[in-house]
Amino acid sequence: MGFEQSGGVMSTRERAELSAHLTEKEQEARNIRRLQLMMSMVMSVISQDGNLTVEEASELVAGARRAALAMFPDKELAYDILYRPRLQRLMNERFRLQ
Repeated sequence: MGFEQSGGVMSTRERAELSAHLTEKEQEARNIRRLQLMMSMVMSVISQDGNLTVEEASELVAGARRAALAMFPDKELAYDILYRPRLQRLMNERFRLQ
């Protein structure tokens, strides 16, 4: 995306490309924030709800994983690196699992 020779004004096509790029970046940023909020809420419920069973907590974890992969298809490895260990540790601490 360069400047036109006449005064440094962007062409309509260049502005549209820039706008589409920013929109993609903004959407990705929104999805990242949504994922962070969702994972924070899931972890809070698991750690704070004294009536939650291990089966219910496992369902929450599985649902969070499905939602994360729906927001970020083909990012299963990233999920497994970032969130899976945290959730496993929390489940182990909360329910004394081994």
